[in-house]
Amino acid sequence: MPNISHDQNFKNLVLDFPVETLQWVLPEAIERLGPVEKVEFTRQEPKKRKLSDSHLALDVPILFTFRGGQKLLLWLLEFQEDKAKFSIYKLLHYAADEMEAHPDAIVAPTVIFTDRRRWRKDVPRNLESRLGDRLLLHFKYIFLKLFDYDARDFFETRNPVVKILLPKMNYAPEERWEVIRQAYIGLFELASIQLFLKYTDFIDIYAEVSEHERERVIDEIQDREETVMIKQILMEEGWKEGRQEASFSLLSRLLTKKFQLSQDQIGMLDGLRPEDMFDLGEFMLECDSFEEIEKWIQRRKAGNLS
Repeated sequence: MPNISHDQNFKNLVLDFPVETLQWVLPEAIERLGPVEKVEFTRQEPKKRKLSDSHLALDVPILFTFRGGQKLLLWLLEFQEDKAKFSIYKLLHYAADEMEAHPDAIVAPTVIFTDRRRWRKDVPRNLESRLGDRLLLHFKYIFLKLFDYDARDFFETRNPVVKILLPKMNYAPEERWEVIRQAYIGLFELASIQLFLKYTDFIDIYAEVSEHERERVIDEIQDREETVMIKQILMEEGWKEGRQEASFSLLSRLLTKKFQLSQDQIGMLDGLRPEDMFDLGEFMLECDSFEEIEKWIQRRKAGNLS
């Protein structure tokens, strides 16, 4: 897939869902340390050992502070799907730098490999230096290879990060459509409208979703029982948080798909108040024709709340 910045795609995913990323990568941290009270994104580039060194493809250090005051630095790396660029020795250097910069935090170096193929040769998982029975050095990191996971095992997950990453996991060719469905519908259920709109593009890229398939899954989202959530999402995640534009965009999109509307017809939504938009999101689920929607909009604009 030329001209795609895998680096920025994955970096944005982690920045938008930091706690969910921690819950997926290192769930025992929350189990042992309690709820996360503060999330900070530290410097975006580790310092180079030499100016000639290439930068890491992705470097997202996330500093979590837990209720008891304990800190943990989850340091995520992704190497643009090319394991040949990985060096455990370079990782050790950078991990030591992070430990020096954050002496009061647990440092958890994490490497995410995202290529969808079997490996004939593994990458080094740990380093050790011994003298007899004496252990002088031991280093290991959190290893994640998405293709080692079977997508079907995560169809019931409530973690939006995992849902978004389903297309990068392992699945049989005949399971592809179900993987796309699960990714789309899971994201619709678990994320805000703004993030739903943003990460359907991520899903499309890595599942190579065609326009026809995209329309099909959007149609299914409309038709499924889960679409009763539209009003709740619009209220709780859209207008409430100042995301009117994203909320309007999703409602317009669903109306267009359901009734095959033109831009002029969608323009009828202009002038509706936020509370009207909430109600319209629910009302559209009960309608069989756009004429009913038009009459409803006309009544609302005339001040009739029925």
